[in-house]
Amino acid sequence: MTELRTMTTSAGNPIGDNQNSLSAGERGPLLMQDYQLIEKLAHQNRERIPERVVHAKGWGAFGSLTITNDISKYTKARLFSEVGKRTELLARFSTVAGELGAADAERDVRGFALKFYTEEGNWDLVGNNTPVFFVRDPIKFPDFIHTQKRHPKTNMRSNTAAWDFWSLSPESLHQVTILMSDRGLPTDVRHINGYGSHTYSFINAENKRVWVKFHFKTRQGHKHWTNAQAAAIVGQTRESTQEDLFGSIERGDFPQWRMCVQVMTEAQAEQVTYNPFDLTKVWPHGDFPLIEVGILELNRNPESYFSEVEQAAFSPSNIVPGISFSPDKMLQARVFSYADAHRYRIGTHYEALPVNAARCPVNHYHKDGAMRFTPNMPNSDAYYEPNSFNGPKEDPQFAEPELPLSGSADRYNHRIDNDDYSQPRALFQLFDAAQKERLFGNIAAAMQGVPAFIVERQLAHFNKVHLDYGEGVRAALNNV
Repeated sequence: MTELRTMTTSAGNPIGDNQNSLSAGERGPLLMQDYQLIEKLAHQNRERIPERVVHAKGWGAFGSLTITNDISKYTKARLFSEVGKRTELLARFSTVAGELGAADAERDVRGFALKFYTEEGNWDLVGNNTPVFFVRDPIKFPDFIHTQKRHPKTNMRSNTAAWDFWSLSPESLHQVTILMSDRGLPTDVRHINGYGSHTYSFINAENKRVWVKFHFKTRQGHKHWTNAQAAAIVGQTRESTQEDLFGSIERGDFPQWRMCVQVMTEAQAEQVTYNPFDLTKVWPHGDFPLIEVGILELNRNPESYFSEVEQAAFSPSNIVPGISFSPDKMLQARVFSYADAHRYRIGTHYEALPVNAARCPVNHYHKDGAMRFTPNMPNSDAYYEPNSFNGPKEDPQFAEPELPLSGSADRYNHRIDNDDYSQPRALFQLFDAAQKERLFGNIAAAMQGVPAFIVERQLAHFNKVHLDYGEGVRAALNNV
């Protein structure tokens, strides 16, 4: 028999009446001493936290990564240390542009964020369902996101802003082509790939480094909607992805992804004709083949969406020994901006929340601030460093090899001698005739209302990718 529990205030005081406010008589005014009423109203006013500026609409689940292949020659990270090793994780998927109440079935990039609860601390891999992105320099990122959000006067999304920015930023061609292709509108997140997108580094036990890209290949296959199909779905439900992910896990149909890596040595990075740290570029698989690492499975739904998904905080700054960064400019900016966003959105001590807390001992000297609820060090005299009271201290064995740096500080023009057309061309040539026609139609639909001079500027870029690309979009525009 279920035990009857008595309702209490947040301080534990039992509540005798939760149906009626305290008032001076049946028709009298309410009394300020009704602390139970005041507490309920005050908490209701504070139930929301700021939504994420991007990736606001999301879906999450817990699961694990099981290692199937030994890659210890590349990395000393313990989660990869032996075949069969299992590490718990949290995954959060999302759209990029939509607000918290947006429909799930929108044409947009899908975020693919993972938090691995390793024995050496949390490792966060924050990526997308695409191997590239729209820009390669973080100074352009805030402007790009403005184009994906609401116009300050109309308060509506602006096709003109999006295509104006893209047509003035040819490095976006690769990602735009993916976004406007079939894979730009997946039916759900079980049927998408995930990518770390950035270039990271592995460091092995000999302190030698290689560059690495992370891939997660869906074992469910790929499924997509046309624009018309998605519009019909949105007319029925705005929560199609949430329904699919939550429902499949509840049924025991656990989605899986095959985790793989591409590895490039420092010497190879000096020889390739493209910048291997450019987020708008991929590494050709023929030159750098996929190496299988393990199987990622999602098998448990959150008990509290707010506590375990909305308050989940992922940041590339969360790394573990054996995994580190690269000269990727976008990655370096995200190392700062993601953690900074969480401190604003959730609070100074956001990583002490249960969903974000490491599963290993955590020792630091961060002090006080809002919502500080972790205890002091066992020796309260050791509240600074260095100290003489046996407080935690640095350990040189965890120092990383220096990054190879060259050149002097400057604001480099990344368009000079940078080929933004070859990789989109290779992608375009992989599409069959039907896929190309859908690509042309999707672009034409997204260009409705865009001034002609911006359309022409973008068509010139498509022509540089392939004449069939530009001509196909022009024909689709004429048929809209």
